[in-house]
Amino acid sequence: MSEAPLSGPLQRLIDEFKKLPGVGPRSAERIAFHLLKASRDEALGLADAIRATKDNIRPCSRCFNLAERELCNICANPHRDPGQIVVVEQPKDLISLEGTGLIRGVYHVLMGRIAPLEGIEPEHLTVDALVKRVRAGGVSEIVLATNPTLEGDATALHITNVLAGTGVRITRLARGIAPGGHIEHANRSMLEEALRGRREV
Repeated sequence: MSEAPLSGPLQRLIDEFKKLPGVGPRSAERIAFHLLKASRDEALGLADAIRATKDNIRPCSRCFNLAERELCNICANPHRDPGQIVVVEQPKDLISLEGTGLIRGVYHVLMGRIAPLEGIEPEHLTVDALVKRVRAGGVSEIVLATNPTLEGDATALHITNVLAGTGVRITRLARGIAPGGHIEHANRSMLEEALRGRREV
């Protein structure tokens, strides 16, 4: 019986890379061998960046965006309009929308979407925190920027229902983004069309 060609820390590194989304066995090996050939400083720089991210990045206490302090840079910016809250599923969606330069308001990150078949119900999201923000006053518009998927639409409908009667204007992104698509994969022009064409819910 032949021995495994790799073992110990190198095999462990490859196994860890294989756990990353979109990284198969071959890609995991290439990355591991690249780091093996890299200088010690370069390789440990990656390790330090991972450690610093896990140690220092936390959810913003207001909107649940990624933050290094209690509030994220957007919530802490006095030039943003707190009366307009753009609701997204994940921080990566926020990054895509922010890249358009069209948002003057702030955000609320749900940290997912309603997906009963996956066991994700409204109570697993940050919907209650959004409702509290609206009921605290000063909010004039909620822009529902969930993905145009079955789960995203169900999430938007649920939020519309729980905010009914608050008097806040609720809009939804237009279909500049194809049904079944994802905000993070949309280009700038698609996102601009979706934002400018948003409609009342």
